Amino acid sequence: MTKKVNITTESGADVQTVSAAVAGKLKEHRKRQKLSLDELSRRAGVSKGMLVEIEKCVANPSIAILCKLAAALGVSVADIVDVASAPAVHLIEGKDIPTLWTGPKGGSARLLAGTSGPNMIEMWRWELPPGESFESSGHPQGTFELFHVERGALSVTVGEAALLIPAGSSGVARTDAPHRYANDGDTTLLFTMTVAELHQLATAF
Repeated sequence: MTKKVNITTESGADVQTVSAAVAGKLKEHRKRQKLSLDELSRRAGVSKGMLVEIEKCVANPSIAILCKLAAALGVSVADIVDVASAPAVHLIEGKDIPTLWTGPKGGSARLLAGTSGPNMIEMWRWELPPGESFESSGHPQGTFELFHVERGALSVTVGEAALLIPAGSSGVARTDAPHRYANDGDTTLLFTMTVAELHQLATAF
């Protein structure tokens, strides 16, 4: 089960900036689709109280909650945290890149860039100290993740399948099922991850 971990930052956007972006974008997408808080709560499986707190900028949602809200609205997480790419060429400065997860051992996940949903691609950079892990209950059907390990070794588990990706190597996983990333080694793990949610290709792979 994914733990709720507040949005924090390293060298990118500060917490208040990210929270404000999430609050504004969530409300904008919800009202554009004429969805009440009750209806969005039902679709996303997120409590109405949490939605109210997020829109009032007094709560920081976990990655799991952001993913549920994005799926329910038919947008990407990048759309909600305000780093989705604009048409043609678009620069996202380092100060605007949010860290959306920090672990109890100091691990982090930064959303570097992303496209708009519902078919979307996101690029993440993860850092996991020895013994750190992250668990997800799974993404919408048709979601794939591509990994490249820069340092250390990444242990990926999807359902009953397990894969160890060493430094310099890459891997691919279909992650519309419960999955886990872990650093079981003794050095800090650094890897980049591309998430592709392509509904029309849901039966591929």
